[in-house]
Amino acid sequence: MHQVFNENIKYYIFDIFPENDVIQAIFTRNGGISPAPWASLNQGGTTGDIRSRVVDNRRLAFNSVKLEVGSIFDVWQVHGTRIIYTNKPRNLDQPHEKADVIATDKPGISMFMRFADCVPILMFDPKNRVIAITHAGWQGTVKRIAGITVKYLVQNFRCKPEEILAGIGPSIGPDHYIIQKDVVDRVEKAFKGKSHLILHNSEGNTYLNLWEANRICLNEAGVQKIESSDLCTACNLDDWYSHRAENGRTGRFGVIFALK
Repeated sequence: MHQVFNENIKYYIFDIFPENDVIQAIFTRNGGISPAPWASLNQGGTTGDIRSRVVDNRRLAFNSVKLEVGSIFDVWQVHGTRIIYTNKPRNLDQPHEKADVIATDKPGISMFMRFADCVPILMFDPKNRVIAITHAGWQGTVKRIAGITVKYLVQNFRCKPEEILAGIGPSIGPDHYIIQKDVVDRVEKAFKGKSHLILHNSEGNTYLNLWEANRICLNEAGVQKIESSDLCTACNLDDWYSHRAENGRTGRFGVIFALK
């Protein structure tokens, strides 16, 4: 994964995805117009920021990767496992559907999600030319949403897991993500025999490694070609929004994924 600067916007792209096949951008919080505490490229419309600023920030982000805002397809993320396939952009006058995975095999659609500690997971099958973007917080992770996404691609597009490329994006890292006993119990139940790989204890607290948990889900679903950013949102507030580190008073960074 490496940084890109374009139109005064800073974003990251995965090295694993072929440049000629997809357009991708994991935007940092830099280059927008929102004031603190949303400074500055806030793309979350439910954070308390003024809608007109969010709309302008989205336009800046899309312009930086030479995409039309009208090509967007986004959803209302609810920490579930519903997957939506789309073959056209979302009419901007229509309400958002509730889902945490978007998939398409059609160029001209810019799949878009927002994050501030949860894990963005991008998948691309170069043979069948299908892409998916997944939102995986701790709830989606223990529901194994990454593996569910792989299964969907296999069943609906005849993808072979070993041919799928996957990128695990910036999120809260294992050094910052303290969880309570109820979450610990759910993690241990969901990852029987492997929870020791994703939970660690230090000074009376239990920490969760979302990156490793989702890597395990992808591996168990047959995906082996995985790139992980290992960038912690809570560690790097100059670049990322972090709901946990900023006590909920923050914005959302956007992620775009589209077929060329």
